Amino acid sequence: MGRFIRTISVVLIAFGLIVGSLTGATGATAQDEDKPTVTIGSKDFTESILLAEMAAALLEDNGYTVERQLNLGGTAVVHQALVNGEIDMYVEYTGTGLLAILGRDLPETDATPEAGAAPEEGATPAVSEEAAYTGCLGAVYDIVAEEYPEQFQVEWLQPWGFNNTYALAVTQETAEEYGLETVSDLEGVAGELTFGATQEFLVRPDGLPGLEEHYGIDFGDERGLDPGLLYEAVDQGQVDVISAFATDGRIPALDLVVLEDDQNFFPPYCAAPVVRQDLLEESPEVRDILNQLAGQIDDETMADLNFQIDEGGTEPSEVAQNFLEEQGLIGGDS
Repeated sequence: MGRFIRTISVVLIAFGLIVGSLTGATGATAQDEDKPTVTIGSKDFTESILLAEMAAALLEDNGYTVERQLNLGGTAVVHQALVNGEIDMYVEYTGTGLLAILGRDLPETDATPEAGAAPEEGATPAVSEEAAYTGCLGAVYDIVAEEYPEQFQVEWLQPWGFNNTYALAVTQETAEEYGLETVSDLEGVAGELTFGATQEFLVRPDGLPGLEEHYGIDFGDERGLDPGLLYEAVDQGQVDVISAFATDGRIPALDLVVLEDDQNFFPPYCAAPVVRQDLLEESPEVRDILNQLAGQIDDETMADLNFQIDEGGTEPSEVAQNFLEEQGLIGGDS
């Protein structure tokens, strides 16, 4: 009998340890369950998807459950999903927010900031110095940061540091044939050329309509293309000029010539998370987590990360994970 009791005691103690361990695990899970599930969206091009994966990885590393709604479509679609509460956040660009969403004019002082320009002496940066050096501070950011909460109950967080402005790109052969170095050089020859761009760029005020009016040019033909096909189209001669993204790694890979925006048409397009205020009120930690990337990505780095996906064939989630681990912002497997 004594042996039986001792055996039962051992079993009960072991059971108690297991229950205690399970209770602890349940408690940890419950702690994470106290955090809201965050739904992250993206537009329909590589960089937007990659930035969404970065935001998702940061939040997941901090115990949040993330639902991904990626490749939703153009700006209007993703913005409306945010306003309607279908998603909680995505990464937007300051120039897009100003012109395409708010319908505001570009402040003259913020027209095409010079890359690498430091802030004015004595100025107190609202975000990191790295972000300031890429032209991400200024009137454009100030306007969107002030008006989004009033109009949409959405907050702009800190810019992540790079300026992915629009640019016009041509092949070396086209540049030499027509003597193209600046956008102004298209005057007089644009009528002979076919312009390729996303459907969104063809109708946006900061896209083709505004560009042609600003520079007094008129392309002979225009073609709406999927973002992933633009570079292939110009490289194969299907179009002569494309609307490119300044941080796209395929520009140097294909040895394309970027025409200088010599009349300062394009505004800064600095990337920053736009997040619903109700999420930030429920979980203010989200702001701090995402702001860890403020000023941490320059133009060259962003182009390299995009290139790893577009030409290297690496999945956006893997590129995001690797980058954040290299920066020490999330934990690796070890």
